[in-house]
This record gives sequence, C-alpha cells and structure tokens, in this order.
Amino acid sequence: MTGLLELREKIKLIYSKNEVFIIPIAKFLLAFIVFNTINGQLGYMTKLDNIAIVLIVSLMCSFLPTGCILLLSVVFTMLHMYALSLEVAVVGLCVYLVMFLLFFRFSPKDSLVVVLTPLLCIFKVPYIIPVVMGLIGTPVAAVSVGCGVIVYYLLNVVAGSASTIGTMGEEEATAKIRMIVDGILDNKAMLVMVVAFAITVIVVYLIRRMSVDYSWTIAMVAGAIIDLVILLVGDLLYDTNISVINAILGSIAAVAAAKVIEFFRFCVDYSRTEKVQFEDDEYYYYVKAVPKMTVAVQTKTVKRINTQRKPAAAGGRNTAGTGGRSSTRSVVTEHTSVARGEGAYQRQRGQSSYGRKGEHANGGRSLTINGNMTEDNIEDFDDL
Repeated sequence: MTGLLELREKIKLIYSKNEVFIIPIAKFLLAFIVFNTINGQLGYMTKLDNIAIVLIVSLMCSFLPTGCILLLSVVFTMLHMYALSLEVAVVGLCVYLVMFLLFFRFSPKDSLVVVLTPLLCIFKVPYIIPVVMGLIGTPVAAVSVGCGVIVYYLLNVVAGSASTIGTMGEEEATAKIRMIVDGILDNKAMLVMVVAFAITVIVVYLIRRMSVDYSWTIAMVAGAIIDLVILLVGDLLYDTNISVINAILGSIAAVAAAKVIEFFRFCVDYSRTEKVQFEDDEYYYYVKAVPKMTVAVQTKTVKRINTQRKPAAAGGRNTAGTGGRSSTRSVVTEHTSVARGEGAYQRQRGQSSYGRKGEHANGGRSLTINGNMTEDNIEDFDDL
C-alpha cells in the first residue's frame, strides 16, 4: 500500500507541474474522439466528414472552455441532420433547446458529463457515469446524465430512420417529423435508462455521504447493483432488449473506475478512526475523525566537499602561528531535501564548529569548517 501511496503523490506532483500542458492535450483528444464519433454515426454532410476539419476544430477546443466541446458537438449533429432533412434538423433543434433549458437551470457546470454519456453509450459502457457522478457530484447531476442519454438515443433514431427519410419527398414533411418524434417518445429503452441512471446517482450520493465506515465502497457497489436491477426489470416489463452480459460487465467496470477515483479523492485509514465529544454553551458535539492515508517520500541528502589550499604569503612571509606552513581549510556543504506527503513536515537544526547555530529544512544547508583559522583568513570565513 505504501508503494501505491507514493505513486499517487508522484502522479499528483507531475500533474501539478505540467497542468498547463496536460489539460489542453486532454481536451484536444476528447474533442477529436467526439467529433470523429459523430461523423461516424451520422456523416450526412460530407464537408464535415473530413479529418482536417476535425483536427482544426479539436485544436480550437483545446484552448477554449470545456463547454465549447458540447456546443460544437451540437453544431456538428445539427449540420448532419440538416444535410439529411430540414424537418429532422427542426426536431433535433427543439430537443436540444428543451434539454439545454433543463441543463442550464440545474447543472450548468456538468457539460463534460453530457459529452461523455453518449460517447460511453456508443462504446457500450455507460454504467460508469452514474456511479462516478454519484461519488464526485450532487443529485442534480442526474439531469446532466439524463440529457446525455437522450442525446444518444436521438442520434440512434436519426441514424435508424435515415434510409426511410431519404426516400420521402418534400411533400411528406409531416411524416418525417412524426417519425422522429415517435421514435423518441416511444423509446422505452431510453426511458428505462434515464430512470435507472437518475436513481443510481441519487442513491450513490446519499450512501457516500453517510458517516459509516467504507461508505464510498458501499455506495459504489450498491449503486452498480441498483442500476443493474432497474435495467433488468425494465427489460422484463418493456422488452428493451438490454444485453445482460454487457450490463454485468459494465457494472464491474463502473465499480473499478469508482475505486480508482476513491483512491485519489477519498483514501482514508478507518483503522485509526477517532471519536471526539465536546460541548459549548448551546450544543453538544459528537465528531468522528477519520485520518487520510499519507506517506512521505524518502529524504534525499546531497553532500559536496570542497578543499582549498591557500599558498604561503609572497616574500617568504609565513602566516603567524603556523610555523611556515600554509593554512588549509575544508568546507563541507550539506544540502538536505525533504519530500513530504500530505501533512508531512521535517525540520533539522545544525551547529557549526564555531558555535554558530544554523537551521536547515527544505532546501537548507549546514556548514562544517575544519582547519587552522588565522587572522588572515577570518575575513574569508566571514564572506563564506
């Protein structure tokens, strides 16, 4: 466990030093994957289905706020819908407007969730999102997760109806609109998944907020089980054709991802739990304190030894009291570097050979001067 804690501290240190580079690269990769996935799912506008355009837009997103990835994703999907049919684009615009009104009303900071949810649905692992958002988010994150699920099924309905819509004429505009609207409203699988994910987010949040030991582990396991049960019950009631194998594997992947997040966000030592009780004039307080798992990286000490010889004075004059010998002195410089984990701190104090006290902690140094010191080199010693 100590090795893992040291690895965590090293990862945090690397991230803090290179954050200015890591975040733009991560946003670029996410945008590139999202835009390529949209082109692969729809691809009705050939001008957008171009790797050069995807690279340029992804590069723009790397320097813009995260919400711009969501906005440009909507633009991409709307242009593809417009290339398929104007009526489809109108329906898609109305759906996006309703979702954005709900999204900006409740959880405007969760734009990344709306982007990742349909992406993970395409990759067949959407069960990670509700468990993770229940751990690190709030119950209103259920709105963002639900919007992401609706986006995924909207794209599915458009892609599934594209061949039929392409054969219809302009005079059948009403039939096109009705086909898309019915495909969304009558989609039982979408409704079951929205309900399951919303309940999972809320349950995971409520359990991980409890003061019981291992609350995060209990929350993620309970959330994965509840999500799986609701999806299976919905499949029995509405015949949603949910793959049981994919659901089980996705739930296991959700627990694994949640454990990784717990290791970086909520790594505590329950064996050293303390309970404190005290009071003031108005209240009694019962406090449960659980310490975090911390580790201090090994201390590194670097010593540099310099030896200097001062030649005899010109004209054969020897330094007084040395018996005709040149004065010799050695300087030992010690640099002490103490790495610390969370709350770790170390301080050392040193004593020079002349009784002068020095302190050396992080980046400090101590001096040890040996040799025959005379009046001629006292000034050199003071300069040093």
